[in-house]
Amino acid sequence: MSIFHLAYNVTDLDAARAFYGGLLGCREGRSTDTWIDFDFFGHQISLHLGTPFATASTGHVGEHLVPMPHLGVILTKKDWDVLAKRLQDSAVDFVLAPFTRFAGEPGEQSTMFFRDPSGNPIEIKGFANMDGVFAS
Repeated sequence: MSIFHLAYNVTDLDAARAFYGGLLGCREGRSTDTWIDFDFFGHQISLHLGTPFATASTGHVGEHLVPMPHLGVILTKKDWDVLAKRLQDSAVDFVLAPFTRFAGEPGEQSTMFFRDPSGNPIEIKGFANMDGVFAS
């Protein structure tokens, strides 16, 4: 098994704890006064105090422009539905509200884009059939 690790900057560790730990439900790992590790759906993210990376909506996916760069994770459709409802109920300001794209095509997926409190863009995908993740 491989676990992906990504480290990036946030501007406020308390806001990051509330967002990643509280809203997204990610388990907190090690931390200091300058960084926090989270279990981001089975992968490790390390959030360090600093200036977040610059992003722009330049990624052409279907008829949408999505923020680049961005990070994300792929969940089962069932888990995606639960998280999408929790985020909608919490009035998250979506970049792209939850929807399904490529319906009936290889790679059909549900997706949503939003930003953390520091402006870092996150995409969460949901697949009814995980075998379709790399379908072409």
